[in-house]
Amino acid sequence: MRIKNVLQYLEATAARLPDKIAFSDGAGGASLTFAALLDTAKRIGSGLCRAGLTGKRVAILMDRHPAAIAAMLGATYAGAVYVPLDPTMPRERMEQILSACRASGVVCDEKNRATAAAFDLPIMTFESLAGQEIDHASLGAMRDRMIDTDPMYIIFTSGSTGTPKGVVGCHRAVIDYGEALTSALSLGEHSVFGCQSPLYFDAPLKEILTTLMCGATTYLIPRTLFSFPIPLIDYLTQNGINTICWVSSALAHISTLGALTVKVPHTLTTVVFGSEELPLVHYRAWRDALPEATFYQLCGPTEATGMSCVWRADRTLCEGERIPIGAPLDNTGLMLIDEQGREILPAAGKASETGEMYLRGSCLTLGYDHAAEQTSAAFVQNPLQSAYPETVYRTGDLACYNAHGELVFVGRRDRQIKRMGHRIELGEIEQSALRCHSVTGAACVVLEKTGEIVLFYTGGASEGEVMTSLKASLPRYYLPARAIHKDALPMTPNGKIDRNALAKE
Repeated sequence: MRIKNVLQYLEATAARLPDKIAFSDGAGGASLTFAALLDTAKRIGSGLCRAGLTGKRVAILMDRHPAAIAAMLGATYAGAVYVPLDPTMPRERMEQILSACRASGVVCDEKNRATAAAFDLPIMTFESLAGQEIDHASLGAMRDRMIDTDPMYIIFTSGSTGTPKGVVGCHRAVIDYGEALTSALSLGEHSVFGCQSPLYFDAPLKEILTTLMCGATTYLIPRTLFSFPIPLIDYLTQNGINTICWVSSALAHISTLGALTVKVPHTLTTVVFGSEELPLVHYRAWRDALPEATFYQLCGPTEATGMSCVWRADRTLCEGERIPIGAPLDNTGLMLIDEQGREILPAAGKASETGEMYLRGSCLTLGYDHAAEQTSAAFVQNPLQSAYPETVYRTGDLACYNAHGELVFVGRRDRQIKRMGHRIELGEIEQSALRCHSVTGAACVVLEKTGEIVLFYTGGASEGEVMTSLKASLPRYYLPARAIHKDALPMTPNGKIDRNALAKE
C-alpha cells in the first residue's frame, strides 16, 4: 500500500489494534483507544467539512489532552491545515499566530470556549464536533483529492527574533520523518512513551507518529509533575513507560535535584534527548542510574519536520568531550559547508573544521507561511550543484566532525560574534564553563544594555572559580566580562534556555 497520507497509519493500526490505548493522560482522566481515536477524528473531520473549512487553516485551542490529538487528526481528515495553540499562551501571541496564518476558525473544548470567544473567528467546540455523524462520502472525496505534498500543519516558532514564524509541514515530510525515526530508535508496538512536550511544537511528533504508525502507546505527562521529580519518576514507573524523548533541560532538571539518587525510573529502556545540548555531568548521571538503557541524542530543526541527526550512545565519552549528534537520519542529506562554500568531509582520526549544516531531502517542510522573503533566505539552492533546481535548508547550525567521524554541534551562526577582529562563538564559552566542576548549566549572551559578553550559570561553583576555569581553557579575547550565578536559567516553553530574556538583564 502506498502511503501518502498520515491518516493511513491510523486506519491500519485501528484495524489491527482497535482496543489498545493510543493516548492517555495516565492520571485516570481520559484515554483514547485506536478505534475511539479513529471514530472521533472522522466525526470532527465531517463536522469541519460541513462548516466549509475544507482546505482552510483551523486553530486547535485545547488543553494538552488526548482529545486535542483527535482534533488535530480530525482537521487532517477534513483536508484542513491545523494550527495548534495552547491555552497558557499569552493572548497577544495567540492573536499574532491567528493573524499570521489567516485562520478561518477555531476548534476548542468547552473549558477554553471563553478564551476562543475573544478572537473574531467562528468557533466550533470539540464536544459538538465529536458528536456529529460521520460523512463518509465527504471524507472519501477529500482523501481522493489529497497528495503527499499537501500541507498538514503550521507550527509557529519564535526563532531568534521573537516574532512568530509559521513552518508549514506536509504529509510527505511527516511520513519520511516517521519512517526514519522509528527505524533509527528501534521503536515499535512495544514502545510506551512518556510525552513531555507541549502539543503546539513539532517535538511530540516523535511520540504521535510512532503511536499511529506502530501501535505504540503515549502518555501525556501532566505538566505539573516536572516540578516534582520524585512523583514524576513514580508516574513513569506506575504507567510502565519505557521510552522518553525529552528536551535535555527536562533530564538535567531531574538529575540536578538529585532525584536519581533517591529513586530510579527502572521501567525505562530507551532515553532520547535533544533540542539543547545535555551537559556531560547530567548525561553521566542518567547513564549511571540506567546502565541497561539505550541512550540517543537527536538534533534537528522544525524546518526539517523535527529531528535530522541521531547519535546512539555506544561508546564512552572522554572528559570534556561534547556529546555527538552523530549522523543524519535515513533519507536525509546533510552537507557541512565552510565559509568559502566548500564541503567539509570527515577525516579518519582527526577533527574537521567547523561549517554550517545544510539539509536536503523529503524531510524538508514547505517553508514559512506567508513569508516568501524569509523562506527564500533559508530554503536555498544547493550550493554544491547548479545543474538543476534543488532546494536545501540552510540551518544556521554550526558543526564539525570529531575524530570518530561523528557530527558534533558547535553552536549557532547567529550566536557567532566579532570582537577586536576575533570571531567568538558564544557556545564555546558555555561548553568551557560546563567543564568547570559543579557547573550544571550555562548560557553566554551579549547584554543589550551594555554590549558586554556575560556568562550566566547554575551550580555550586563560585563566580571566581568559574572565571578562573575559563581563563585556563579559553583565549584571552574569548573571556566574558563577568560570570553571574543564578539559581535557575530561564526557559522557553519548549524547554530551551531563554537567552533573549538573559540578554535583557
